[in-house]
Amino acid sequence: MTTARTLFRTAATLALAAAAGLAAAKDITLLNVSYDPTRELYQEYNAAFAKYWLGKTGDKLSVKQSHGGSGKQARSVIDGIEADVTTLALAYDIDEIAERAKLLPTDWQKRLKHNSSPYTSTYIFLVRKGNPKGIKDWGDLVKPGVSIITANPKTSGGARWGYLAAYGYALKQPGGNDAKAKDFVAKLFSNVPVLDSGARGSTVTFAERGIGDVLLAWENEAHLSLKEFGGDKFDIVYPPT
Repeated sequence: MTTARTLFRTAATLALAAAAGLAAAKDITLLNVSYDPTRELYQEYNAAFAKYWLGKTGDKLSVKQSHGGSGKQARSVIDGIEADVTTLALAYDIDEIAERAKLLPTDWQKRLKHNSSPYTSTYIFLVRKGNPKGIKDWGDLVKPGVSIITANPKTSGGARWGYLAAYGYALKQPGGNDAKAKDFVAKLFSNVPVLDSGARGSTVTFAERGIGDVLLAWENEAHLSLKEFGGDKFDIVYPPT
């Protein structure tokens, strides 16, 4: 009888605990303000994380996404969009949020491993199949008749990396200096017919609208183009410098 009473009390206690847990479970919605080419990444990651979080806490988690040029997205957060998470293309944009909006500590890079950078990518050239213009390195981009598609460095984090890569390439050339690097970048951008605000817009301009001979892009964005439009339409070029 004592054992039966003990088991009954234990079962009743567990039932009450379970009921309390169910009552405490809640629906949570978060907003991730991110840069342009991360849509597909976070669609998959959000679903996996929501499943993990449900099992861990019992809470139903939904993550909404906002995408655009990294600089533009940082400005949106500074101007008041209520982001729960920001995942942007370069540290400078997060620094701006920390310094101007005071939404996180200025030493945010120390909070997590790898300077709070969960992944990295590289910048490549996506060219038409067969590379008809023979584009192999940054120097080929300033040749007459080469049409370049890239986003606006004022609003796009990826385009800023491209700008810096072109600048660095020019500095490393024989006799390179700041004046020559600035001139090189100016010539490069004079070959750009369309400046979209973000990386995904530039991909659409190049891949769907058929404008340009070469797209300056994140590597993952180039592979997405091959997947969606077919490997028979484009080639990826990795500049050696």
